[in-house]
Amino acid sequence: MAIFALLALSTTSPGGTVVHLAAQEAEHFEVLVRGGRVFDGTGNPWFRADVGVREGRIVALGNLAGATADRMIDASGRYVSPGFIDIHSHADDGGSRGGRTIRSDSIHRKSAPNVVSQGVTTIVVNQDGRSPWPIAGQRATLEAQGVGPNVMLMVGHGTVRRMVMGDDFRRPSTAAETARMAELVRQALEEGAVGLSAGLEYTPGRWSTTDEVAALAAELAPYDGVYISHERAEGADPMWYLPSQHEGRPPTLQDAVLETIEIGRRTGVRVVASHIKAKGVAYWGSSASAIQLIQRARDEGVRVWADQYPYPTSGTDGNTVLVPRWALQDEQAERPADARPPAEVLEERLEDPETAARIRMDIAHEIGRRGGADRVVVFEYPNGAYVGRNLADIAAERGEDPVETAIALQLEGDRARRGGGRFRGFSMSEMDVENYAAQPWVATASDGGIGWPGDGPVHPRFYGTFPRKIRHYALTVGALSVESAIRAQTSLPARIMGLADRGEIREGYRADLVVFDLETIADRATFVDPHQHSAGIDHVLVNGEFVVENGEILMTLPGRVIASRRGGRPAA
Repeated sequence: MAIFALLALSTTSPGGTVVHLAAQEAEHFEVLVRGGRVFDGTGNPWFRADVGVREGRIVALGNLAGATADRMIDASGRYVSPGFIDIHSHADDGGSRGGRTIRSDSIHRKSAPNVVSQGVTTIVVNQDGRSPWPIAGQRATLEAQGVGPNVMLMVGHGTVRRMVMGDDFRRPSTAAETARMAELVRQALEEGAVGLSAGLEYTPGRWSTTDEVAALAAELAPYDGVYISHERAEGADPMWYLPSQHEGRPPTLQDAVLETIEIGRRTGVRVVASHIKAKGVAYWGSSASAIQLIQRARDEGVRVWADQYPYPTSGTDGNTVLVPRWALQDEQAERPADARPPAEVLEERLEDPETAARIRMDIAHEIGRRGGADRVVVFEYPNGAYVGRNLADIAAERGEDPVETAIALQLEGDRARRGGGRFRGFSMSEMDVENYAAQPWVATASDGGIGWPGDGPVHPRFYGTFPRKIRHYALTVGALSVESAIRAQTSLPARIMGLADRGEIREGYRADLVVFDLETIADRATFVDPHQHSAGIDHVLVNGEFVVENGEILMTLPGRVIASRRGGRPAA
């Protein structure tokens, strides 16, 4: 609309200089992003345009010369994209995280600084089958306290399974139990959940059947909901599998992908193979077969997608303990406080030749599952000479097999700590990470949570996921184009989640926006120093309000809970 007013305006140049302008007769906006190179989120090349924002929405796009604004951003030399959407976030999941979730009174948590500083404006929480109950309570808390980014809530399969089956969950559910779980899923959807998450490699989802999960996923159809699965395996076997303890063939990545596809085929709902990977040195290269399975299903009409975090190491890799848990547990202790140190228990177990052979078999299996001896790295250890080095290097120096070195690290290190120190495996091949990143149906997701300095070690994905996808995998490695990388974290996850007015820069869409410098955008978080915000993100807007301005995290709370609406798209 045209207005007549004389206003004192300020605009920030790319170098940070504040320039005062005098308004003139023109269309007026609350925020005007001027002169940027716009990636609209669809995968198209950038185009130069101004973006006008009013009442939380994009209301104008194009040449807006002469327009005025309450707040103006000079984006010349910068790029403008839709806000990034993280469809697998642990910013909240109902688990015990010591208050380190977005559902918090702390401004340092609920504003999600490590999230919005990456350009993320919407997160999907309650992943891996875990959610608080009821969803209505979680939603009310978030709405009352305020949040930095927008939040979408899943309902956890594991949560409803425990509610119905109690401690008797190490078996398939009965028909009556499945029906009761379905009632709880419907309740959660009515309360605003946008889908069902599963953790089929974890307790208690591990003992569920495909029939059970499909019956619950079918409840999503009237709500246009989505099923997101941490699948039963992400490599040659699940994380719970040990050759000395389990008989028979364990499920593999291919089995798990086929199950997700089958659930999508039976129910017709959108399904997601979450944080897809090919874990373990013996399984490197298997991304090709997983991709083939998913592509074939998509060609047949199954609505199946995947998401990934752009790192060759997982969250559980950061807690690598090569000696099996069963070999370190003091089964004679009546209380945890009475348990002997793990090293003492291990020494006793090694005295029996048959038991010692089984321990060594499991250690060798775990070394391979964590990427091989040359990819298991020491991060904390009493002997500082070992810190920063890998298991193969230390074993060679000691003149012994890596299995024997893993035992020695437990016995010679912190005897009260499982493993003797802190180790990280790099269990994935970059070849597979790049292969998944190149697929047009793979969205970017962090699998991270809320981080703050002082929290201790976290995966760098907490701070760097989205800039890393652009910097490393698009600009440096060339696994995909910059346009495709932007699409993978904007319009693609928006479509997966059923968001009708986010994920693109288009008139009428919500003003979730990122202004960034393509020359400097990069992740800075490392495994040694993970609490570092990414570089190159100048401005981030959520619903038209700044959460990052001139590179400064404002700790503002403009986010909304985006809830389901029966028979239609999610609505804020």
